[in-house]
Amino acid sequence: MKQGFVYIMTNKPQGSLYIGVTSDIVKRVYEHKNGFLEGFTEKYHLKNLVYFEIFDDIEEAIKREKQLKNWHRDWKIELIEKQNQQWCDLYERII
Repeated sequence: MKQGFVYIMTNKPQGSLYIGVTSDIVKRVYEHKNGFLEGFTEKYHLKNLVYFEIFDDIEEAIKREKQLKNWHRDWKIELIEKQNQQWCDLYERII
């Protein structure tokens, strides 16, 4: 089984939110931070990792990503603030 991660990127506290899934969170967040990935995160300059979850199985991470993407914005903000009240960039903690 391949490990998986669900993560949330933002540009500022309570700013635009992007939810993604990956098997290599360090590499993926690095790509977001440096503009290597075209799309939503590049367009809105979402460079801060504010939330992530770890899964033993990538398939479980994919299921969780789909669940979170269907949540109301307020629920996502509450989820982030339970773990990261100050909306700190967590990238340094994962490298």
